[in-house]
Amino acid sequence: MRPSKDQYYLNIAREVAQRSTCMRMKFGAIIVRDDQIIATGYVGAPRNTKDCFERGNCLRDQLKIPHGQRYELCRSVHAEQNAIINAARAGVSLLGGDMFLYCEDQKGEMKNAIPCFICKKMIINAGLNRVICSNEEGKYKIFNIQDWVKDWQERDILDDQHQYGKDSA
Repeated sequence: MRPSKDQYYLNIAREVAQRSTCMRMKFGAIIVRDDQIIATGYVGAPRNTKDCFERGNCLRDQLKIPHGQRYELCRSVHAEQNAIINAARAGVSLLGGDMFLYCEDQKGEMKNAIPCFICKKMIINAGLNRVICSNEEGKYKIFNIQDWVKDWQERDILDDQHQYGKDSA
């Protein structure tokens, strides 16, 4: 059976995630505009720095920091951030594009690919239209970015229904 376009792009995001250098999760992102992939990113240490595998440990695990908290103490840049950064490095506009996110743990079990608050703010400011996220059931959830904006205008971001760390292990 031929996959839908959304599933097709999520399958590509899954392959991108395999490059991840995080000991906790493999996370991949691709940005598509006008049915073309314009940027990719995976979770990993900044360019030319040592990642957790090279160092032999996860700093956040070592400090017993739960998922979804204290990102400033992580060696990695999130997949969403890297996709946005890679588009900027190439001089490519993201306006009107869609981001596809795939997440699995190091055992290969699918997890809910929910962006953190920092990434959500970057996605809003980048001008993307939708974020399509893989989930633990092997399906996906589509978020319209304008719904996040409207929700945050009415309530605070901490009231956000879908939160990384709350929705994923």
